Amino acid sequence: MKFTQFSPVKLIFGSGSLDQLGFEPLPGKKALLLTSRGTSHMTNGSFGRTQSGLERAGVEWTHLGVIEANPLSTTVMKAAAHAKAEGCDFIVALGGGSVMDCAKAVAVMATNPGDLWDYVQQGTGKRRIPEVPPLPIVAITTTAGTGSEVDGGGVITNAEAREKQPFSGKGGIYPVLAIVDPELMLTVPPLFTAYQGFDALFHAVEGYVTKRPTWLSDMYALESVRHIAKGLARAVRNGSDLEAREHVAMANTLSGYVMTMTRLTSQHAMEHALSAFEQDLPHGAGLIMLSLAYFDHMIKTGARSERFVELARALGRTDAVHPTDFLRALHDLQRECGVDGLKMSDWGIKREDIPALAENARFTGAAAFENDPVALTFEDTVSIYEAAWR
Repeated sequence: MKFTQFSPVKLIFGSGSLDQLGFEPLPGKKALLLTSRGTSHMTNGSFGRTQSGLERAGVEWTHLGVIEANPLSTTVMKAAAHAKAEGCDFIVALGGGSVMDCAKAVAVMATNPGDLWDYVQQGTGKRRIPEVPPLPIVAITTTAGTGSEVDGGGVITNAEAREKQPFSGKGGIYPVLAIVDPELMLTVPPLFTAYQGFDALFHAVEGYVTKRPTWLSDMYALESVRHIAKGLARAVRNGSDLEAREHVAMANTLSGYVMTMTRLTSQHAMEHALSAFEQDLPHGAGLIMLSLAYFDHMIKTGARSERFVELARALGRTDAVHPTDFLRALHDLQRECGVDGLKMSDWGIKREDIPALAENARFTGAAAFENDPVALTFEDTVSIYEAAWR
């Protein structure tokens, strides 16, 4: 058992914690405030509270609200150019995982030459190493899904190459400050609450059944799953249930820590292919659609049997004795959250796309396939897509 734990993020967690922003030592004098293209940061009040906090701290800021649900490399370059032109010396990422992921790439490209894809380490990326440290980042998460506020990387889509790739710069791109305020999540609609919550769940699950877990990642992963079991269905049913939102927010952040201590399996690579093909597909929705077929295949190989029993118990099936109890618990939770009927075909994914999806997943996400406890062949990958498609 060997591992290195490195997570240099100051985390402020709890309801009302955004109001502490103005009292924190911030890492610069002028911020690029990044948000999504939507309006949720206005309706939930987080934009105004962030603005007030920056002004209290004596920080100038400029706003750019251009980030997509699956952020594009072209958007990264646009935002980096804006940061340079405005003389910004740090970034405030206000939003969900897409905003925080994009902010990390912007932080690198605001200080380094060339194009983002020069520094991507897989697929068609040119595998260069950034020479100049990135701009510091303050991450304020308004959703509970990716854990990006405490981990060192993100995922960016290259629409031209049809690739969705992880990006982590040199040694990881960790925010210096993360604020997780469950109050900001009260207005997230039910479906997106479910999509995001299952994303957090699968970070934890994959980190628990991966080839090389650690004692520390195991602790975070199981506790993350327990918090999902306590809060996700409740938060979907009643978005104003603050205690439920706290549980899901904690699950999200814990799952982010899991990714700083171990690596995820190929389920994520297979979903990245889906949302690379269909830009508007929410990442969590894609994971949900793959999940039962994916983990059913893994269980049938005999991999991680005892761990799947433990995961079933963490999800609330305290009498679980067989790995398939995890599949039942997972399906029950999907049904409770109203997402058990999702169909790939509803998002424009055709059955005849499956071989190309499998090729894309294995090419762009080769590193994730290396983390599977039992290796998937190309035929296995196709078979899982086939079983999941409807």
